Amino acid sequence: MPYGTINHSGSASHSTSTDNSALTKAVTINTLHKLKRSGEKFVVISLYDAHMANMAQRCGVEVVLVGDSLGMTVLGYDSTIPVTMEHMIYHVEAVARGNKKSLIMGDLPFMTYATPEDALRNCARIMQAGAHMVKLEGGEWLAETIRMLSDRGIPVCAHIGLTPQSVNKFGGFRVQGRDQAQADKLLADAKLLEQSGADLLLMECIPAPLATKITNEISIPTIGIGAGKNTDAQVLVINDILGLTEQPPKFSKNFLLETNDIPGAMQKYVADVKAGIFPCEENSFN
Repeated sequence: MPYGTINHSGSASHSTSTDNSALTKAVTINTLHKLKRSGEKFVVISLYDAHMANMAQRCGVEVVLVGDSLGMTVLGYDSTIPVTMEHMIYHVEAVARGNKKSLIMGDLPFMTYATPEDALRNCARIMQAGAHMVKLEGGEWLAETIRMLSDRGIPVCAHIGLTPQSVNKFGGFRVQGRDQAQADKLLADAKLLEQSGADLLLMECIPAPLATKITNEISIPTIGIGAGKNTDAQVLVINDILGLTEQPPKFSKNFLLETNDIPGAMQKYVADVKAGIFPCEENSFN
C-alpha cells in the first residue's frame, strides 16, 4: 500500500507508523533558538514535493529546505547554477501545500541576490510562494544584504563553507577551511553574519573542529552538512537519505538500507541526528 496521497486540503492519508514522532505545532525560528539554548538537536531535510514534505512533518522534521540542489537531484543539471527563481517558486509552492508544521526554508538561486535590491525583490517572491525564511550563500559580502532583509522582516539562513553556487570559483566541490587563514575567515564571517541579523547559519564541508568552534562562539543555531556532529542541527538531501544518489558524498548516508520503507528511513535519520549517532567520524572532515 502506498504511504499516502495528498488531498485537496493539503493533508494526507497515511499509515500510523509516524504518529508518535509527528510535529504537533508549527515550528518557528523561536522554536529553533530554544532548542539550541537547551542543547537539543533539530533536523533539516532538503526535499522538493508535497508528498515528501507531508511525510517530513509526520516524522518530526523541524525544518524543510527547498534547496537549489533540485538542479541536480530533480532537473538533471550537473550543478546548481542553472536553477531559476521559477524553478524555486514552483517547488516551494508544492512543499508548502504538503507541510503546515515544519519551518520551510527556500534557497535563492545563483545571481538572484547579487545586490541588496535584487535580494529584497526575490526574497519577497519566494516568501509569497510559501517559504518562512530564505537561505543565501556567502560570507562578508552578504552582511549589508542580510541587514536590509532582517530590517524588513525577512528571516535569513546564511550558508558558508562550501557554497555550491561558487563551485566554478572553488574549482570543484572542495572542503573549505582546512588552512588557518581560511578557518579564521570563516569564523569571522560567521560572527559578522550573525551581527548583521542572520537567524541561522548553515556550514557545508568544513572540518569538524572548526564547525564546533563556530557553533560554540555564535548564539544563533548552526546547521551542518559534512561539518561534524557538534552543530545544532544536520541537513541531508532526501535523495541521499534514500540511497538515490549514484555517487553519494562522504557526508551522506543511505538510511533506507536499515529500514523497511521510506517513512522508516526518514524516521531513522531524525532519530540518529537527535541522538548524536549521525553523523559519525566517517561522514565528517578533519
